[in-house]
Amino acid sequence: MLKIIIKLKNFLGIDNSVSSAEKLASTLGGFVGIFLISWISFYFTGMSGAALIVPSMGASAVLVFAVPHGKLSQPWALFGGHLISAFIGVLCYQLVPDLFLAASLAVGLAIGAMHIFNCIHPPGGATALAAVIGGSAINSLGFEYMLTPVLLNTIVIFLTAVVFNSFFPWRRYPTSMMRFTDTPTIEHKKPSRYIDKEHIERALSDIDLVIDLSVDDLQQLFALTLEHAETPQFSPRQIKLGHYYTNSKHGAEWSVRQIIDEAISDDPKKDMVIYRVVEGQGLQSADSCTRSEFAHWAVREIFPRHS
Repeated sequence: MLKIIIKLKNFLGIDNSVSSAEKLASTLGGFVGIFLISWISFYFTGMSGAALIVPSMGASAVLVFAVPHGKLSQPWALFGGHLISAFIGVLCYQLVPDLFLAASLAVGLAIGAMHIFNCIHPPGGATALAAVIGGSAINSLGFEYMLTPVLLNTIVIFLTAVVFNSFFPWRRYPTSMMRFTDTPTIEHKKPSRYIDKEHIERALSDIDLVIDLSVDDLQQLFALTLEHAETPQFSPRQIKLGHYYTNSKHGAEWSVRQIIDEAISDDPKKDMVIYRVVEGQGLQSADSCTRSEFAHWAVREIFPRHS
């Protein structure tokens, strides 16, 4: 019976790896984002009904608050996906008399355009569709639909995502706001563990699939996989002065520590390190422990994004 349940979970793609704190943050973010879109749109435009909140913004809220580090959630995908799709949707409504044909063309062409401009954002398809079948409240706007409500709503949800996610140290939006990265600087990079980006791009071209990960993300993923395979657990000798390490916990338990001092000794019980918490749980606090204890806590080394 257990094997059947496991197979069913794998088939359905059920993943329980996300922490409760992450789930709560995503829930609150979605609520705050849509609430502000509703209030600000009404305040500035006075519109009501379907024109007040394009339904696709609900889908965008899922991405920027539940998957803030995903490739399809980033600013260019968010803005480009919505605005390009809105333009195509309005154009199809105005030029194609048949409603069913116009709706189909709007979504299909929006997908194609997002591919061409490298800004795939799944909710953009709904934005294009709403421009055609959204009713008179939206149809009467013409190309103004791109500005209000689409651009206005997109700006609101973007700013809300930037501010809201900044309150949670383990998540930032956009990803360029993250203070630390798994990608080492050139002087620290271990070439044997890094697959050239050109090879990754060629592999992606071979399988011809769109995934919600950038080439940089994939390079980091492969490097970490190889590192974990080679050294399943950190050893004390890998803990070095001045370097940064994370416990890779999910949600509020996530933390980054920097080794700020050390007392080297051949006796493991006297081989001590002093660390400062520079991100996450216990921020700005400092403590000491043996190098072995720190190695047991650490899961991997990370690097400041801006050196």
